[in-house]
Amino acid sequence: MDFFDFITQEELDELPDDPQAAFLRFAQLAQRRLREVRGRLNLDDGGDWDLLNEARHGFMNVMLAVAKRFEIEPFSSMDVPPISSFDDRDHKQFKADLDHYIAQVAIGNSIRGRRDSVFLSDFAKDRIRTYLRALRSEIEKADLGEAKRSALLDKLKKFEDELEKRRLTLLELTRIIIAVAAVPGAVWASIDLTMKLVGNVMQVVGEARAVEESERSPISHEPLKALSPPRKDVVRGRASEGLGRKPINGSGFPDGGDCDSSSFSGALRWAATI
Repeated sequence: MDFFDFITQEELDELPDDPQAAFLRFAQLAQRRLREVRGRLNLDDGGDWDLLNEARHGFMNVMLAVAKRFEIEPFSSMDVPPISSFDDRDHKQFKADLDHYIAQVAIGNSIRGRRDSVFLSDFAKDRIRTYLRALRSEIEKADLGEAKRSALLDKLKKFEDELEKRRLTLLELTRIIIAVAAVPGAVWASIDLTMKLVGNVMQVVGEARAVEESERSPISHEPLKALSPPRKDVVRGRASEGLGRKPINGSGFPDGGDCDSSSFSGALRWAATI
């Protein structure tokens, strides 16, 4: 299987900016495509078994290439084994190591996601949508060039889409605040109304955040523990057992320290200075 058998150009363009999150998303898509190929093959047929082995080797090949691009250890330091010596055991070991890494990243992302998001009731979402409709009207009336207007409306649409999720990512709130504040006041039909609408959205989110924090134990803001390798003998070199690998220096995984995005409190303090 080739690179674009595992991911489409559209999916590639939509990968997250964060390297770990992008690697995780790529792995999810690639594994899904590999399972689809396996489901179409008759493994009692020797020819189909060879095709599966080739597809699995292709999976490892592209995953290690992506790991190198995103600097994801220990995978970025591994070599792709020759296809002539690659077998089912190599695939199973690589898959197990990859799953071990993905599990840690997924849990870490979930913890960070709760730190940087807030649950909104349907009532709160409806209030925000009302303010956003009015804000959209102000953007359309503003004396902006079409390119700037379109870019601002796109950011507003992303924020509206975020409201459809169970939890609102606070980074999206910060982005729309910054985008609106970056527009010179003179171009707005009413700068006071525009800032009031943004402030109203922040107030609704702030109230929801306060309620959430009052109903649960305080969220720890200590850095997450560093990611750990699946085994103490995870090493540099070949990707599978018995292929002449050399010891790794350090833990084998990058520092898993906290990668928090802009905090909500920081956004509030910043917006208060507008």
